[in-house]
Amino acid sequence: MNPLMLSGACEASAGLTALSVNVNRVALLRNSRPVGIPDVVHLSELALQAGADGITVHPRPDERHITAQDVHALATMLKAWPQAEFNIEGNPFHNLMDLVRSVRPQQATFVPDSVEQATSDHGWNLARDGERLRPLVAELQRMGVRVSLFMDPDPAAMALARDIGADRVELYTEAYARAHGTPSQAQELQRHVEAARAALAVGLGVNAGHDLNRQNLPDFLRAVPGVAEVSIGHAIAADALELGMAETVRAYQRCIRSALAP
Repeated sequence: MNPLMLSGACEASAGLTALSVNVNRVALLRNSRPVGIPDVVHLSELALQAGADGITVHPRPDERHITAQDVHALATMLKAWPQAEFNIEGNPFHNLMDLVRSVRPQQATFVPDSVEQATSDHGWNLARDGERLRPLVAELQRMGVRVSLFMDPDPAAMALARDIGADRVELYTEAYARAHGTPSQAQELQRHVEAARAALAVGLGVNAGHDLNRQNLPDFLRAVPGVAEVSIGHAIAADALELGMAETVRAYQRCIRSALAP
């Protein structure tokens, strides 16, 4: 039986930000040796058992970390975790759409990365790409898949995201993360505050991710309104080397709860 049916451990409390664990780095380590360890599905299960609200993957066309096989294996495993959300990220003009059509996760996050990019480093230019994205957003919504767009924290772009039909935006937080603890922190944080307010004002949900960690996450959540979900991968993988996956997830959930406590 799903342990969550007994404990409610993965059920996000009302008003709290959901934690989605990105397991790309787990897959990257596995792919460095042909021995199948660490096991992406097993580590994902450990994260869920410890209280993660979902699992995120970003399969790229070259399969340098998450593979199509991983996506299907995780989708099968997650059937036993009905409270958990599966979020598949990627460029809908590359390999994302076929995987989402096959798996039908709860959420698909459209990211404008190029094939050769090491990691995501910018949000969508909707003035240029919006009309190409519109029919793909509509297609996935007809399947019951929520669509989020990876966006720079630009308040003016939020209405465009809503106009093409997106359900949510994921604010790209690298600039904030880099500025955390420096004199630029307040300025970068305010950009995200204004972008989130603009998104909420037009009816979009707000997600966030990229280089968030235990140090900078509480300040972000205290300031930025209405963050429904954070997706964190690199920092969780790094912390798990020291603490283990389960304790790392519990530590991040403590960060979220302390930041959002009344």
